[in-house]
Amino acid sequence: MPFEALRGWSRCESGARRSRATMRCVYLLRSLRDPARRYVGSTGDLERRFADHNAGCSPHTAKYSPWDLLVAIHFADNAKAEAFERYLKQGSGHASAQRHFW
Repeated sequence: MPFEALRGWSRCESGARRSRATMRCVYLLRSLRDPARRYVGSTGDLERRFADHNAGCSPHTAKYSPWDLLVAIHFADNAKAEAFERYLKQGSGHASAQRHFW
């Protein structure tokens, strides 16, 4: 996925223009080594965090790198991003991600 699309300005859920640098991103990864391995995370700097995952800097993802970025969703509100990440990691949210993203 080209990161140029993630840079700059974006319309947020409020309709106001905000820098993506101030936004929180929830992302979904799939291992290229073992496609059954998946990871859900959140960050304020997607490009750096994705590079960290592929460089083996995260103990949870190091042994299954390299990773492919499947979905990145940007939120203007950090609390909403955290709530969405928690949702994707449990019960019905996990099932929803399974149906729609993996």
